[in-house]
Amino acid sequence: MRRILITGIGGFAGHHFYEHVLLNTPWEISGTDSFRHKGTTDRVDQVLNPEGRWLYPQDWRQRTQIITHDLCAPFSARQVRALQDRYIDYMVCFASESHVDRSITDPVSFCRNNFEVALNTLELARKLRPKALIWISTDEVYGPVAADDVTGHPEWAPILPSNPYASSKAAQEALAISYWRTYGVPVVLVNCMNMFGERQDTEKFIPMVIGKVLKGEEVTVHGTPADIGTRHYLHARNLADAILFLLNKPVHTFPAHAGATNNLTAGRPDRYNIVGPDRVDNLTLAKMIAEYAGESLRYRLEDFHATRPGHDPHYGLDPAKLTGLGWTPPVPFGESLRKTVEWTKLHPEWLTADEAR
Repeated sequence: MRRILITGIGGFAGHHFYEHVLLNTPWEISGTDSFRHKGTTDRVDQVLNPEGRWLYPQDWRQRTQIITHDLCAPFSARQVRALQDRYIDYMVCFASESHVDRSITDPVSFCRNNFEVALNTLELARKLRPKALIWISTDEVYGPVAADDVTGHPEWAPILPSNPYASSKAAQEALAISYWRTYGVPVVLVNCMNMFGERQDTEKFIPMVIGKVLKGEEVTVHGTPADIGTRHYLHARNLADAILFLLNKPVHTFPAHAGATNNLTAGRPDRYNIVGPDRVDNLTLAKMIAEYAGESLRYRLEDFHATRPGHDPHYGLDPAKLTGLGWTPPVPFGESLRKTVEWTKLHPEWLTADEAR
């Protein structure tokens, strides 16, 4: 029996990964969350008790251990011993603040939080000694790509973050690499692009647009007629599928870490870009959402260069390494977006700020 520890299990991406593991493996799951940032117990409850009905096997609860803990503080010796007794095989680390606007308006607390989260997570990993630790990062650490760049950044492109959020994720990566080299923590870095899906926080673009379209309100789209921002979008369950794909690789295929070989020239941790193939401009995306919602779209363009310093108009990652191993997103972008819009229309409570924290 394999055992996995998920940090940020009550967050948007974390709870989708939690559900994916329950559906596709018999593994036992420990999950941590402070439930004071953007994680919420409602998401965990929705996984275990969807629509208020018992639809999934009772063993899902028996296989789950929820640990309420703020990763800005270290784990106690008692908590560490309890997790050591479970013999954790894998750690998948989602816990982080992730909103660019909040990082710009409050950079000190935002960046401090993300660095402390990384430090305490890696200290825990040093004591638990898992077979692999997947560190979830972002395309934004690399900075923008040109509007006509159809390839995107490859793994290990130069790190050139544009805003405090991206910088905090780059700092997390640097810390993880140092623990890989110094202490032998078996780090695998994952860089992914804009995610979406059910139960996403309303500060993100797609649920924000869904909410405004359903209310008949005007949507702000960042860009100018000659240069509308673009993103690659990936449903959170597609991200979860890719992570599980990596964890099911034979462990010996991950490159040896420097701490294990006592070789400071051992190279780098393993690293993968997880990318949705569809690059969509923000206006086209808003129009698709309105169409799936069965509503009209009212919008205005806003020059992001003038109003959003530190925001990049275009991002891109090269997916060739992971697709070369045989992984492709199981659910196409258009289908997953349509299902997300339809689900959200049926669950409007997730479009209110208090419910979607």
